[in-house]
Amino acid sequence: MVLACGNILFADDGFSVHVLEKLQDLLTEEEREFVSLVDAGAGAPQQVLSLMDENSETKKIIVVDIIDYGLNPGEIKILEKEYLPDPEHTKLDIHDWPLSRALREVCDKYDIELKVVGCQAKYVSEPDVVLELTEEVAGAVDDAVNWILNEIRNNKNKN
Repeated sequence: MVLACGNILFADDGFSVHVLEKLQDLLTEEEREFVSLVDAGAGAPQQVLSLMDENSETKKIIVVDIIDYGLNPGEIKILEKEYLPDPEHTKLDIHDWPLSRALREVCDKYDIELKVVGCQAKYVSEPDVVLELTEEVAGAVDDAVNWILNEIRNNKNKN
């Protein structure tokens, strides 16, 4: 599952939606049989995760979102479950990483591999509506897509 978290209405927060749209165009018919592309928006990732159980066929989740790691705008950082922050609070904003606890629990409980493709944001316009990504973040969409396609295709070849 590729799980996009963000809001296309708030500039760079729409990064994951752009990645998902491009993946939709590039996945082969065969890949579409075993890869789910899920736009969870800004507030629904927890609900998507709540659908996982012992009967889930999901073996890997790739979360796509913007991050704030003090990197250069548009820089991509790949995080694995072990390196996600473990916050004590329960806010519903993935940019503060409270989702990381739910991701860890679901992945541990159901033996699901997790990767996070994070892109350093330059500008999030919330509450103002800005539909365009900044130039730096727009330039990172292809890098994220290529990384995800490699991950999908390498996993397919392992099975």
